[in-house]
Amino acid sequence: MSQLTDDLKQNYSLFVEEIKFSGKVWGVTTPEGWVVCDSEEYEDSEVIPFWSCEDDAKAQCSDEWAENSVSSIELSVFVERWLTGMAEDGVLVGPNWNADMSGLEVEPEALAEQLLD
Repeated sequence: MSQLTDDLKQNYSLFVEEIKFSGKVWGVTTPEGWVVCDSEEYEDSEVIPFWSCEDDAKAQCSDEWAENSVSSIELSVFVERWLTGMAEDGVLVGPNWNADMSGLEVEPEALAEQLLD
């Protein structure tokens, strides 16, 4: 059962805590690549949602995303390659979005700093 709630800040804290512990980040992929969403907060920005739990990522693979699957990224690769690349491309991180695909949109550099503490 998912630990994600309507408290977006709590979901973000859970994301940081769980990925530090497990060493993995989970995302949703299509045959074309990783799922990317339009930002709700910033015009002309995109967000890649990630989850700290495989089951929460899998829960997104229904309805219009039923053909999608989940993939994991090792934490070291996520920090060193993904977050750096996302920052360069101006893409935000969507950590632990809930079942309604609601969540915070975080600058990759800010997340990297928290993960390296």
